[in-house]
Amino acid sequence: MEKFDTRVKIVIWVLILVGVYVLSDFLIYVGINSTYKDIQRQDQNSQVVVYQADATYVNGRIRGMIKDTGKIQGKYLKIELYTKRDVLVGKSYVEIENKDNTETQPFEVLFRANDVAYYKIDTVKEKEPGGELEILPKELTKGEVLLATALTFLIFW
Repeated sequence: MEKFDTRVKIVIWVLILVGVYVLSDFLIYVGINSTYKDIQRQDQNSQVVVYQADATYVNGRIRGMIKDTGKIQGKYLKIELYTKRDVLVGKSYVEIENKDNTETQPFEVLFRANDVAYYKIDTVKEKEPGGELEILPKELTKGEVLLATALTFLIFW
């Protein structure tokens, strides 16, 4: 009878740990993403489709697709970020890869800039010197998050 009680206790502890992990992961996701507000696009570049553009007060992200890259291969997308008062706070470049005309290229720009209200996207032949934004590291993968969580549990255990 004691073995059954021990097994039940272990299962309960495992369920509690899994529940705490799922709850904290959900709360962190909701907490971080609720601070992001949409930023507006101020250009008419039909070859670039942006499906996510949002920013907090100090950083942001722009994700999208470049259509028909064959017409503009070897060039760059220049993304300029502006405040509500039309002050340029930074710019970033995305290299357009050499692909067939019908292919699309996904892009992602994670940036650190204060008070961004809108952005403009343009196609340029080369990067302009100076003034490029500090690029943030890519978001962590699910495996990296799980590893960091496991290491944190080991530290506190």
